[in-house]
Amino acid sequence: MRARGNMQRGLMLVLMTGLMGCDLLMPPVEVLPPPIEEPVTEPEPVIVPPSQASRDLSRYYTRLQNDLLTQGLMRGDGGGSDTPFTDAVLARNFVRIALFNEYRDDSDFSRPQATVSKLRRWNQPIRMSVEFGDTVPLAQRDLDVASVSAYAARLSRATDVPITLTDENPNFHVLFLGEDDRQAYGDRLRELIPAISDATVRAFVNLPRDQLCVVIGTFAPGRSSYTKAIAMIRAEHPNLMRSACIHEELAQGMGLANDSPDARPSIFNDDEEFALLTGHDELLLKMLYDQRFQTGMNPATAAPIARVIAREYLTEGSS
Repeated sequence: MRARGNMQRGLMLVLMTGLMGCDLLMPPVEVLPPPIEEPVTEPEPVIVPPSQASRDLSRYYTRLQNDLLTQGLMRGDGGGSDTPFTDAVLARNFVRIALFNEYRDDSDFSRPQATVSKLRRWNQPIRMSVEFGDTVPLAQRDLDVASVSAYAARLSRATDVPITLTDENPNFHVLFLGEDDRQAYGDRLRELIPAISDATVRAFVNLPRDQLCVVIGTFAPGRSSYTKAIAMIRAEHPNLMRSACIHEELAQGMGLANDSPDARPSIFNDDEEFALLTGHDELLLKMLYDQRFQTGMNPATAAPIARVIAREYLTEGSS
């Protein structure tokens, strides 16, 4: 805009200079007002009523959340005096969670199978988009966008990775899909990840009921830095379970890809004791993006560095 304005002003000065000293009478010029631009309004999305299967799932997940809360699980306090951990424990949990995969890279998500991995993380800014299936109500969409936005800011502070919410060329897609939306999502998934395997697409589309949410990360061949990630959260979840999925899947999409039954206090533990990211987990994220690590490191090389960093972080925290 500025370059175009300068060009027009320069042209006007040239014309005025050429006319100085001439007795040329110029007819009056009618100046027309600029055209009124009508504001562009996005059409309201069409909300499709969920199927009976989706409504049944909503009731099931509400009962499940209530049962877990009754047992004292799904804590949101981040851990406390009842969940102490040492630097040695933090380093061990880091290796187990950051340097192993919960599923094989070609997994169909039918069962966890921990495999040794290299250190994986983002080496570029994250452009995160939030997408919704047609069955997600508008009011719920507003709540979900606010939740993802606040949590993305927390992840960015913990890792120093720039994370912005945008629909322009996103590389981290956060999907909120109902049962009906997800079952029709296969073509869109192939569009987002052209190299995705048919087994992974089938697993995504036919996700079993006990799989609450999932994240998929992609890499360039022979590399260990993320190029794209897709997290899927079921639209049928009640609010706390929904937040728990946002916290775990987005953190796993940063590179903490595995779970460990010994990690405590942590969301990277299938015992469901904690619903929301804990102080222990935030240290894991900070460790993952510590510059003393290199993307692609194997566990044997990374483990002694993890012990040094964990000792340093806990000493700083106690001082």
